[in-house]
Amino acid sequence: MARLGPRALSDAEVVAILVGTGRSGESALQLARRIVSLSQSMYGTSLGFLTGACDEEIRVVSGIGPAKVARLRAAAEIARRLWHPQEQAGKPVTVRRGKEVYDYVRSHAEGLDREHFWILTLNARHQITGIELISVGSLDASIVHPREIFRNCIKKSAKAIILVHNHPSGDPSPSDDDMDVTRRLAEAGRLLGIHVLDHVVVAARSYVSIRESSPSWF
Repeated sequence: MARLGPRALSDAEVVAILVGTGRSGESALQLARRIVSLSQSMYGTSLGFLTGACDEEIRVVSGIGPAKVARLRAAAEIARRLWHPQEQAGKPVTVRRGKEVYDYVRSHAEGLDREHFWILTLNARHQITGIELISVGSLDASIVHPREIFRNCIKKSAKAIILVHNHPSGDPSPSDDDMDVTRRLAEAGRLLGIHVLDHVVVAARSYVSIRESSPSWF
């Protein structure tokens, strides 16, 4: 890294620097390659585990203990804070339009080659109180169940949520399945008293807000 700069490093080499050491008979780079391989199989991207996996899932990799988990988590948190300077200044992030949602989530969706489905939880002022990864789909589909969507929302007393998922193809146009999921979840939210404000489909350089195209559903 000192000779060529950080951008010259592979994902495994970056992770190797973060974990610092390997274990008996295995270098830090070999350990990092196993982590990247697991991340690819679970999340469809080399570094998805940094934001998508819980501590227990990361520690499934032999040679990863609490200290290494903490370093990996810290790296992900640094990236998150750089993407969201408002939060660092103590200012809550308010989202009311699709563009605002897109700006907030694109750091999570960038570079993914599978569909990922998130929810943003909001308070009564439409300020973001959390982001949660709900599911990781195949190369062309994401599986979402209402129970996964609303279970933690109820626990956290969320007043409203925004649905978000990515299209790795680069085309954010909602599919028929996307529209059907939106209708079902909006209806379930009304029954539970949790307002589904929007469903935003994001791609590499663009997005579509289903609320802005089909406002009557919300």
